[in-house]
Amino acid sequence: MPSLTLKGVTVNFPFTPYDCQKDYMGKVIECLQKKENGVLESPTGTGKTLCLLCATLAWREHFKDTISARKIAEKLQGQEMFSSTPMSSWGTAATDGATPVYYTDIPKIIYASRTHSQLAQVIGELKNTSYSPKVCVLGSREQLCINQEVMRQESNHVKVHMCRGKVSTRSCVYYNNVEERTTDRDLVNSILDVEDLVKFGNKQRVCPYYLSRSLKQQADVIFMPYNYLLDPKSRRAHNIELNGAVVIFDEAHNVEKTCEESTSFDLTPYDVASAVSAVDKLLVEQATEASASEDFNVENLSSGLKIDLESIGKIKQMLLDLEAVIDSYDVPSDKGLTKAGIFIYELLERVQLTYSSKTAVYEALEQIIGHLTGRPGIFLNTSGLQKLADIIQLVFVGDPSEKDKRQQMESNTAHFKVHIHRDNSYHKKAQSTDVWASHSSSSKKPGNILSYWCFSPGFSMQDLKSQGVRCIILTSGTLSPLSSFTCEMRIPFPVSLENSHVIERDQIFVGIVERGPDGVPLSSAFDRRFLPENMASLGNTVANLSRVVPDGLLVFFPSFPLMEKTLDFWRTNGHAERIESVKPMFVEPKGKGTFNEVIDGYYQKVNDPTSKGGTFFAVCRGKASEGLDFADTFGRGVIITGLPFPPKMDPRVILKMQFLDEMSRRKAPGLKYLSGQEWYKQQAFRAVNQAIGRVIRHKDDYGAILLCDQRFKGAGARAQLPSWVRPYVRLYESFGNVIRDVSQFFRVANKLRPVAEKKSAARSHEAACSPDTPSPAAPSCSSSQRTNTQKAKQLDAHLPSLKRRRLHEHSVANGMARICIEYESEAQEGPRRPANLLDALEQGAHRGGAAPNAVAGVEQANHLSTLSLQCDKRMADELRGGKRKIKLVQEQKPRASADVSGDGSSGGRVKAFLAEMKRSLSQFNFERVIRALQTYKKSDELEALLAGAAVLAEDANTHRLLRGLYQFVRPHHKKSFDERCQQLTGRGCGYKPDHSLSVEEKKALVPRSAAVAVSSSACSQLDTQQLNRGGAHLNQPRAPEAAAVAVSSFACSQLDTQQLNRGGAHLNQPRAPEAGCASKRDVPAAFLADVKKAIGEEKSTLLFQALQSYKKSDNYDDMVGTVVSVFTERDEDFILLIRFSMFIPARHKKRYRDMLDALQGQSVSAADVPAVREDQQRPVSPSSPFKTQSKISSFFSGSQRK
Repeated sequence: MPSLTLKGVTVNFPFTPYDCQKDYMGKVIECLQKKENGVLESPTGTGKTLCLLCATLAWREHFKDTISARKIAEKLQGQEMFSSTPMSSWGTAATDGATPVYYTDIPKIIYASRTHSQLAQVIGELKNTSYSPKVCVLGSREQLCINQEVMRQESNHVKVHMCRGKVSTRSCVYYNNVEERTTDRDLVNSILDVEDLVKFGNKQRVCPYYLSRSLKQQADVIFMPYNYLLDPKSRRAHNIELNGAVVIFDEAHNVEKTCEESTSFDLTPYDVASAVSAVDKLLVEQATEASASEDFNVENLSSGLKIDLESIGKIKQMLLDLEAVIDSYDVPSDKGLTKAGIFIYELLERVQLTYSSKTAVYEALEQIIGHLTGRPGIFLNTSGLQKLADIIQLVFVGDPSEKDKRQQMESNTAHFKVHIHRDNSYHKKAQSTDVWASHSSSSKKPGNILSYWCFSPGFSMQDLKSQGVRCIILTSGTLSPLSSFTCEMRIPFPVSLENSHVIERDQIFVGIVERGPDGVPLSSAFDRRFLPENMASLGNTVANLSRVVPDGLLVFFPSFPLMEKTLDFWRTNGHAERIESVKPMFVEPKGKGTFNEVIDGYYQKVNDPTSKGGTFFAVCRGKASEGLDFADTFGRGVIITGLPFPPKMDPRVILKMQFLDEMSRRKAPGLKYLSGQEWYKQQAFRAVNQAIGRVIRHKDDYGAILLCDQRFKGAGARAQLPSWVRPYVRLYESFGNVIRDVSQFFRVANKLRPVAEKKSAARSHEAACSPDTPSPAAPSCSSSQRTNTQKAKQLDAHLPSLKRRRLHEHSVANGMARICIEYESEAQEGPRRPANLLDALEQGAHRGGAAPNAVAGVEQANHLSTLSLQCDKRMADELRGGKRKIKLVQEQKPRASADVSGDGSSGGRVKAFLAEMKRSLSQFNFERVIRALQTYKKSDELEALLAGAAVLAEDANTHRLLRGLYQFVRPHHKKSFDERCQQLTGRGCGYKPDHSLSVEEKKALVPRSAAVAVSSSACSQLDTQQLNRGGAHLNQPRAPEAAAVAVSSFACSQLDTQQLNRGGAHLNQPRAPEAGCASKRDVPAAFLADVKKAIGEEKSTLLFQALQSYKKSDNYDDMVGTVVSVFTERDEDFILLIRFSMFIPARHKKRYRDMLDALQGQSVSAADVPAVREDQQRPVSPSSPFKTQSKISSFFSGSQRK
């Protein structure tokens, strides 16, 4: 394991660290050595957790070693132990200089994160290091208790008191085994998370909760959720000793909120009512029990309650008085009443709750709660009593003398406000039948809520610092801007770091999308968020981006209400259907119950090789935006639909802003507060930055960040983004340019960083099943997958050329290469020609094993390997949009096969067809069609072929592929296949009676037709004899030749030499349509008519203006931006975008085709584009003048001449 030395400390790291990781570990060690607080930001994916663990544990070991060195030096009394290494070189960097240090002074590491699931990930990282410290994980009884009687209780505080009762009476069998198991070697020396601890407890029948508390005493590293540290009540309950400890807050972007919430409370009428009800029932019970006894006193009560009836009565009266005091304030229904923080003492003093009485009242409440929760029988709600006990602990901090009491109260409440507001809930209705209801004012009018809110996280952080911690380290991927973050904490942070990312420029795309495809400005501002045109434009934006972003797409909304209303609008107006057709939609639920099911469904859909991925809709600050991992294909793109500002009319938000403005005006020396408005903006951008962090999860990941709100375009807004994002931000005014650049980004990223293909039954390698590359929610490798992997290896052994193919390719792609190989070898061997194309599918495989000796086998393998590489190269060229070569032949020689049946034709046409089919279909569907062809070859059953190829009939864009299978159909099935194509697609395959002739029958016809028969491949080339005669000869009427009727649609989709010879001027002259190719000349006129009909006159004018501007400026980007915006607003118009490619000049053809490939998620062959809608074109009279066509043709011919 590599090691490196940072600031005198040797750190063992699992791999060679990057520069940013060295910087990060150096800052961590600096904090530890100098006893200084640090705030360290390092983007997600830079390995900050691993760096944090390794640096901290390395420093701790060095600290320990330095103590050992000092003790040895003391015993040697100045003598050197090693002559080559003097004692002075051992250093004292880790210890505290001249201060005597003992082994008991080695600091404990307290590692806190937001949730237990995040802590489990941290512990997993720790297991990957070379360090083996003694660890302990603290959790609540909710997570660790295994006593079924306790766990059946619904309320957490009831579980606490029931557990305490069982422990005090030693009636819990699991607790009784704790002392015996504490020294278990397997337990002490293992690194266990909460789940591991519970498994150990169930196996050994020992309580995991108390086991973790006992392990805490001897642990080197203690893991816990950070509310255990920040909440004074939890800290006392878990007996956490902080003196001299190193405190680390990971995922610290939530620390601010946790600090404020842990010291705040809301006391509702329901809380007081339930408390009064519980005490009243206890009074009745105790009074009944006491009246049955002659001499009733505390000792004689069988219940074991340690307080008398009078004390219980006082508690009830205090609760009734508290309710009356709170409700006595007449507050406005909309705003409420706000007082200074110190007012809380004045209010509580009115119910006889002061520093003097707090201890007695608190102990009485604890006694009552413990007694009620320990009773058998009907459950009694004690949550209100527990709330009051917590309030006493929270408000009455410290134990000041009478002289210092006022100063203590002012200090305690300096960062607080008291807010009394109307209760709009209906909890109290459930209590209307209780005894106390007739005496309570809550039944007469709506009650008030007493809120005591903290507005400075610094209150908790200063309390933490006062416990004597060595240092506090706050770290996260999204703390920017650091200055305002540290300002809120109210303690100094001398060490800070805003780290760079490990990714390169080509791994991230950041675009600010100002307008949607329809030109409507995008904004989630309060006055625009629910406008129909805004929601519609956002829907069109997401629908179009879902076409371009591969695999998983995350869409974050500012809030749940906004997301719900927007999605309802999309479902009503068809936007949701458009998104669903490309990437199935998954929506984050509000509750925790179904979240795991939804996210698992999303992961499975993205992993599904037959799908194009999924779209996950979530909210900023929600569960999906915080701790979930969307690495690689699970999060290729993140769309932020707006700025998630806090609700401005919320009383707590208003008071927070007022508090900060008030503090800013005071201008205390050495202190700097944010203004209320600065804090308000910071909250929105911190939530955005956290959501953005979902997209790049490690050094090889890549993805796009799309900020779809015009408010992001301001310089101030961009400055709030993370430092690793800011250099890559691009501002877009035209939506078409967004589509272009995003598609280009993913095309380049996928070539530079190809990822393992999606899991499927046809995997050709075992990398996906490797435990070294885990992915969230990814199913484990099944036995069937391993079997298929073995089959793929056998295929590699059979065809050596496949071993040289790229590792990430599927075996299906290899199967296509094998078909190409067979056609090449068939063409060269000569004597044995296959009877038809299907015979060629397996011919190469039979020959591969038929070599008479090893030398012949090697030669055959080399031959196949070379041909395979050639085929791969040609296919790669076509996928990149490479130019097609046009061969000029001097003279057409007669060929025996003059039809399009495909019998005996060369492999070039087949390879082109298969390559096109592979580009146009998904992996699964392509494999399905290939299997159908192979089955047809063996069984000679046409229905089997049609069943397997049925997927080609589902989409108009793949109808041409279904007709292309005509060349593989045997002669006796051609007529039936043609009829079925006519039924399924509305167009036949050009069947003629001679297509049903067998090879022998055709040979008999060769002498009569050889002079005039021209093969389909020959028709697709340029005839130099025709070129030499010139254009005039081409207009003269000629006798129909066999070639004129034998030209297939495949040949017609290529260059028409007659049109080329006549030039643009001849396009306007009426002439009789020629067989097979007449409809091609009708395409521009039909297209323009379809455009006007689809998008209307106004947008057609906009399109024509863009074309005119393009002709003058040759600015492709401006033109394509307009075209994409016009044609992607509706799904049904997308076909027009494809057909528009016929007007793109050759110099921009490749760029346009690449954009179409990205939008469709498949390749669009330029030669096939005009035929896409051929069956849908309107009939145009051949004699009518094509005026519009003339404009377009002359326009492009003019621009090409330039």
